Formats: sequence, structure tokens, C-alpha cells
Amino acid sequence: MSALNISSFIWGIADDVLRDIYVRGKYRDVILPMTVIRRLDAVLEPTKDAVLRMKAQLDAAGVANQDAALRQAAAESFYNTSPFRLRDLTSRARQQQLRADFEAYLDGFSPNVQEVLEKFKFRNQIPTLVEADALGFLLEKFLDGSVNLSPRPVFNADGSVRLDGLDNHSMGTVFEELIRRFNEENNEEAGEHFTPRDVVQLMARLVFLPVADEVESGTYLVYDGACGTGGMLTVAEETLTQLARERDKEVSVHLYGQEVNPETYAISKADLILKGEGAGADNLRYGSTLASDGFPAREFDFMLSNPPYGKSWKTDLQRMGGKSGIRDQRFVVEHGDIPDYSLITRSSDGQMMFLANMLSKMKQDTEIGSRIAEVHNGSSLFTGDAGQGESNIRRWIIENDWLEAIVALPLNMFYNTGIATYIWILSNRKPAHRRGYVQLIDATQWYGPLRKNLGKKNCELSKKDIERICDAFLAFEETEQSKIYCNETFGYHKVTVERPLRLEGVDPERRYTIREIRDLKGTHERTDTAPPVIRRIHKRSVGADPLRGLFAVTINSEPVIVEYEPDPDLRDTERVPLLEEGRIEGFLRREVLPHAPDAWYATKNIRVGYEISFIRHFFKPEPLRPLEEIRADILALDRGTKGLLAEIVGWD
Repeated sequence: MSALNISSFIWGIADDVLRDIYVRGKYRDVILPMTVIRRLDAVLEPTKDAVLRMKAQLDAAGVANQDAALRQAAAESFYNTSPFRLRDLTSRARQQQLRADFEAYLDGFSPNVQEVLEKFKFRNQIPTLVEADALGFLLEKFLDGSVNLSPRPVFNADGSVRLDGLDNHSMGTVFEELIRRFNEENNEEAGEHFTPRDVVQLMARLVFLPVADEVESGTYLVYDGACGTGGMLTVAEETLTQLARERDKEVSVHLYGQEVNPETYAISKADLILKGEGAGADNLRYGSTLASDGFPAREFDFMLSNPPYGKSWKTDLQRMGGKSGIRDQRFVVEHGDIPDYSLITRSSDGQMMFLANMLSKMKQDTEIGSRIAEVHNGSSLFTGDAGQGESNIRRWIIENDWLEAIVALPLNMFYNTGIATYIWILSNRKPAHRRGYVQLIDATQWYGPLRKNLGKKNCELSKKDIERICDAFLAFEETEQSKIYCNETFGYHKVTVERPLRLEGVDPERRYTIREIRDLKGTHERTDTAPPVIRRIHKRSVGADPLRGLFAVTINSEPVIVEYEPDPDLRDTERVPLLEEGRIEGFLRREVLPHAPDAWYATKNIRVGYEISFIRHFFKPEPLRPLEEIRADILALDRGTKGLLAEIVGWD
């Protein structure tokens, strides 16, 4: 029986056993942990007696830390020390006895499995199953002789194979298929934790293809700081292993992840255990990536993630000491000549903080360095003013030349949102031809429709679509869908433009103190015809520079340089592109002084910001309709109004 047939069989158990006990959306609370339990039970059967003997010896010797020895006895990364096998429990007729024995059986699992059961909250389901007299029926279904969840084959009496064994990879396929079906069944909530497989496959190829020929036989670490059900990690492992194998390389891929949602954390950990990757399961961490980094000292070769976007991280912010109290070196860095450069974003949306977290874990001392792919919504491209967290992150990334490309995905690619989404691709080892440049790829039209909508997801990326996007990325050429810009294209100076305060009755030949200016504001009317209020007079050694607020005037027949008091009501800001001809002063002379000849800019208040506008760079104006076509439409409308329109406009 194939993995897909087995997953369909298990899916059917939900309808057979749970239909009148649970609402459909809650079937997963029972079926997923029971699938894990049954598989582990089947794997442990041959070494069950050896584990029980080892347990007795360790207890007799008073050994407290037994985990390593019991794993060795089980020949697996997990074990069960209860006296029961799952099939022993089906003969318990009385529900209360069955409940007690089943709970004792669960209590016998190793700590790593206990954590999975705890995060699934599976023990909370037992009273409901017992009350409905369904626990025994559920166990019998999972022990059905027509399905083999063991890695070993089942034989007929004559020694021939009746049912093939289910290897770890196939078991992983069974489990992932169940996860997918449950996620699609509950797509409104599941989209927070579940990235469609087509998007994950694209991300993995964008990460690995550029360096596929540079990958050597050896060990590579892959990380996801918002790992959800773990699908991104496992697809990344499969992709890297396949690309290495095609090049006659052998790689060992170690997976690391962190997840804050207990159920999805349990799923990701269980999935790795079922695939025989117990060490990988031990490398998963439960908790908030932002407030409690599970891997503070680790660096990774490859990182992929789909962090939550549009979601508040206010609770994490408070745990971290508040915006002014954060000293975490992931989010307060040294950049240029700024020793405490803040990457802390608004508390209403923490998606860019996850990107900053991954960037802090890049390898610095390897040939490949680190490569990153992360999904974001459109706000990550432009929110945050110059000097604020989101803009600072973009500036930090681009000025360090880490951003290789951003790919705009088709709309409605995800289960719980139809908004625009983008894949950011970053590396701290850009190839020479990419250095100093960023590639933007518009893949919004490269997709195929789904036969049936899955929540808001109504389209998918076929293999051909994924290849097309990857080809555009690897080609690094200017096309209608691929644009290449130098890094400075996305930067700008935010400049404060001042105009002088002009008040009636001001003496144009004296300096006013701060208190006098305050009093004048309260008692005198503003007017465009009055002379400016002088707040400072400089010595002659200071040269005039009107654009910087230093004006040459005559006071008491003496030429001096003065600074005027700015009028806050006339204050304005301008965004001056970094590539602007003549920089800030050239911009002001062309765009500001013709309209406000007395304006100057505040040199101490200049801020650098970065934003990326796909709309501007890929804008395609609609061609104007021919005048004759427009006139024909108007005449048709006129006929409908019985000549009233012609009478109004004076047409014959």
C-alpha cells in the first residue's frame, strides 16, 4: 500500500470513529498524535523487551540519568518503558481500565516524545474518547491488519510478503499528507503556520541553485526561526541532498528550528522523529524566537522562513525590556559610524525582526557564507520612515550588500490571505556580477489556477513556473519581468526644509533671545512681508551659505552672517534620492528655491532611509484610447440621451 493510500486510510479513521464526538475541525487533535504513537509503537516492537530489561537494571543500580542507555537499548532516538505494547491494550474491555493502562503506556515514552504529546495536549482528549466509549475502537482502527505502519514487512504463512514495510521517508510522506489535508480543511487558521509546498519548493531552489556547484561533501546547517510544522526545513533538506547527489557529493544536513505555537511545534518535532531524524528533532526549540532565541551562539549555512506578518509582537517587546531597553545584539547593531543602530520595528508588525534575527546568524568564515530566503508581505518594502526600524533594516541590508533579489509572487498564493507577498533572497557572499546590485523579479503572472480553491489560495506554481522564476533569477538580465538596479537606487535622504519666522513689528537689525521669540509668537501676527526674526549673529569668519541657513545681511552698516528663527508652521520635509544629481543642494535649487527662495535645510536633521517600490519600477501605463473611439462612445451616449449631450457641448 502506498504512502498516499495509508494516509487516506488514516484520514478515514477520523470519520469512522470521531464523527459524532468532535467537530470536523478538531479531528486533527486526535488523529495526528495517534499516528505518531502508532508508528513509534511499531518501530519499538523488536527492542521492547531489551528496553524493559535495561530499565530494570538501571533502576536496580540507582541510575538517575537513564535516557542515553535506554535509547541505546531501543536502537532508536526514543523508547517506551511501560509494560505495554499498543496491541496489548485492545483486549481491555472496561473503559476505565483501558484508560488507566493507556495513560500508563503514554507515560512510558521518552522525554522527547513526552514533549510532543504535551504540546499536542493529547492527554486532554482521553476523557472525551473514554466517555464516548471510542478509545478502544480508535486503537483497533490504528492496529488494523490491512495497513502496516511498521518499517518491517508483514509476512504470509508461507513466508511471502503480505504488506511491505513503511520506511522512514514514506512515513514522513504519510504524516505530511495528513498535515496538508488537515491544514486545507482548516485553512483559515492554518495559513498562519503552513506555507504552500509550491512556494517552499521555489524558496528552496532560489537558496540552493546559485551555489549548487560549490557545495562540497560535508555537513550543512539549515535554520527556520518560524518553522511552523517544519515543512520548509524538510523540503530544504530534500532539495539540498538531491542537488548534491546530482553532483556526486554526499552531504549531511542538520535541521534547526524554533516555533511558538505548541501544536505546530509538536507536529514539526513529531515529523522529524517519524522520519528517523531524532537528532534533528532535538534541534527544534519551543518558544518565541524574538524574546527567547533558541540558538544564540549558532550560525547557519542556509536559512528559510515565512514569519508572521501584520502580527503584533508587543508582548515580546515588553519581555525584552521595551523599545528603549532592548540590548539584544540581534536587533541593536553597529553600522557604519553608528554604534547603537536600532533595527527595532513597530510593535504592531514584527516580520522584519525575524529577518534581522536570521541575518545575525550568518556564517562569516566559509566559502559559501550564508544564504537566506524569507517571505514577507508588501509592507516590508516601504513601511517605516527614515531612521525607523523597518527602514533601518532595509538600509542595513542594502548598504552591507546582502540583498540579491526580491521576487513578487502571484496574488492569492497563501491559504489565509490574498495580499501581495514577496520572497527576499539574501547572501553575505554575493557573486562578483551581483555586487552592488539588487534584482527585482515580477512573477505575479507566472502561475496556474487551482481546480478548487483552498481558503484564499486559488492558484499554484507549477514546476514550469518555478523553473521560469529560477531561470530569471540565475540569468540576472534585464527583461520585462526582471529589473536590475544599483543599491543606491532605493536610498534617500529625508531632509527638513525650513523657512524663516516673519512677525509684524520685528526689528530687522537685532538678535532676539529664545524667550523674546516665544513672547513675540504669542503677541505678533505672522506675515510674509515682515523681515525675518534673527536668532543668532555669527562672527565674520563664518561664510554665507543660504542653503544651510547662513545668510549675509547688514546690521548697523556692518556686513554679518545671521541665522533666522525657523517658522514651525512652514516647516516641510523632502525625500532626496541618493542618486539625485547634485545631491541635496542640487535638488533644493531645482525643486524648492524656485517656490521658496528663503528656504534652507537643517543639516543636523538629515536621515537616511531605504524603500523598494515594485509598483514604480514595474509600472506600465495603460495606452490612451484613440480620440475617434472616445468620440464614438460619446455619440452613442448622446443618442441614448436624445441629443441632450450635444445640446450641452454645442455639437452640431
